[in-house]
Amino acid sequence: MPPPPRSRLAVVVSHPTQYYSPWFAWLAAHAPLDLRVFYLWDFGVKAQRDPQFGRTFAWDRDLLAGYAHEFVPNRAHPPGTERFGGLDNPGLLPRLRAWAPGAVLMFGYNYRSHLRVVLRARWPLIFRGDSHLIDQPRPGLLKRVLLRALYARFAAITYVGQANRDYFRAFGVADARLHFAPHCVDAAHFTPTDALRARAAELRRQLDLGTRRVVLFAGKLVPAKQPLELLRAFQAIAPADAALVFVGEGGELSALQAAAAERPELPVRFLPFANQSEMPVRYLLADVFALPSAGLYETWGLAVNEAMHLGLPCLVSHRVGCQRDLVTDGETGWVFPATDQRALADTLARALGDVSTRAAQFRHAVTQRVAGYTFAQATNGLLSAVTAVATSR
Repeated sequence: MPPPPRSRLAVVVSHPTQYYSPWFAWLAAHAPLDLRVFYLWDFGVKAQRDPQFGRTFAWDRDLLAGYAHEFVPNRAHPPGTERFGGLDNPGLLPRLRAWAPGAVLMFGYNYRSHLRVVLRARWPLIFRGDSHLIDQPRPGLLKRVLLRALYARFAAITYVGQANRDYFRAFGVADARLHFAPHCVDAAHFTPTDALRARAAELRRQLDLGTRRVVLFAGKLVPAKQPLELLRAFQAIAPADAALVFVGEGGELSALQAAAAERPELPVRFLPFANQSEMPVRYLLADVFALPSAGLYETWGLAVNEAMHLGLPCLVSHRVGCQRDLVTDGETGWVFPATDQRALADTLARALGDVSTRAAQFRHAVTQRVAGYTFAQATNGLLSAVTAVATSR
């Protein structure tokens, strides 16, 4: 059901991102909402240093086009999302009052500015987060009590997938307040075209990959994502006619390069950080996308969505938040226990064998699965939450 006409929805989010900004533009163009996004930091639209990438960059897509937005001054020094006080915007509540929304959608809660809104707002609140409890110890009593009280202040909550739904249930959120708005990316940007395939073929030629099956890792080269473990697994199985490509930068890069040099006969290639306009070409290099994260806070893994829209089956650990939704072992990819190095090697060998014999089958299954994770589906879930909030007042 659509919400009542001209529902006014304010969105509070830390900063523009390559994932959410295109959705906001889609909402503005297609949803029956008066939408305004309140940003608390300008990271991503101005060139700034990312400590995990170890470099300064700005996204090369216009993250502010197509929807109403404003930046609320942030008095934190330094600003950022790594600590509670990194988003401190005293003007947020007055600006929200001036705009007079019918409801406020909050992305996250664990910053000073967010908690001001949660504790003082007089509008219905909708929450969006993607946390999960996979392999994590049972939360302590204090955390359970506090989060139950926090989530009770939200009139509706959107969940992005199965593990995230279980998280909210664990903190006492009833099913009646939960609305499925799946994590998604801009599918149009990650749709294969002849031009993209031609550019990928040229990049293959430049990297001297020939007709090898290619396993791709793309992301921050940090221990939690286990790029070194993936390299060691590749070296352990020493596959004939296959290559491993890393796209990204971070603290593990030098260790990866040193480890790759130990086995020069195995083709391992390193490409630098690629901005959004270049990522489809990087994915189209590959036959398998790998996200072997062992970190407990790989809350979803939106790179998996990107890869799947381009037809790639994905190899992931069971700790990756999207696994239960997107990656079914032997059907849309392969799953291994996150901290089992031998299992990673065995699963990698199985993946390379499968794409040699069943590539078309995997590509079809992947395309069918990810078709349910688009801006349209996420918008339907958000509108369901907005409707529920409006009719309960």
